[in-house]
Amino acid sequence: MLTVHFVRHGESAANAGNATSDPALIPLTEKGWAQARAVADSFDVAPDLIVMSPFERAQDTALPTIQKFSDCPVEIWAVEEFTYLSPTRCANTTAAERKPWVDAYWGSADPDFEDWPGTESFSHLIKRARSVLSRLNGMTGKVVVFGHGQFMQAVRWLVVATPHRIDSDAMRSFRAYDMSNPIKNGETLSLDHDGQRWIYNQ
Repeated sequence: MLTVHFVRHGESAANAGNATSDPALIPLTEKGWAQARAVADSFDVAPDLIVMSPFERAQDTALPTIQKFSDCPVEIWAVEEFTYLSPTRCANTTAAERKPWVDAYWGSADPDFEDWPGTESFSHLIKRARSVLSRLNGMTGKVVVFGHGQFMQAVRWLVVATPHRIDSDAMRSFRAYDMSNPIKNGETLSLDHDGQRWIYNQ
């Protein structure tokens, strides 16, 4: 049996409403650091593997858990956040300022659109999420993955909704699911794999 705990990073500067630029370098707030410590406190037994995103806010969230279980192996996987708006265009903007662009992106429901440079399509996000689930499949024990809200949502949506095609309808379905099932900063989602299928522990 495999148990995977996906942990969303603690509150970041962007989550707090501050202007940010490089999506990979957004820092945690003091509240975010407190959430990171609370995550570490929630684990009584060392995991068999700690996985983290290459993004700063996820790695900082993982740090207290890594320090608590210093003998646990740590790996960086492609579990970074879904960046679908061009970082160049969005430089030094707040979440509120980006909202019209966000609404337009999801309203278009084009799963293959890429807002170059430095972005990926919705189809690619789902491909990444499937790849991570495939990589985890076959492992045993307990794995803790420190990542990001929309990536975690993609993983959960794949397990719960089991979409067969990634088209405009699927993209709309994902967006509706994401908006109605928000993942909070510092929240943990748990999945089990029994050797045959993934099970989401609500």
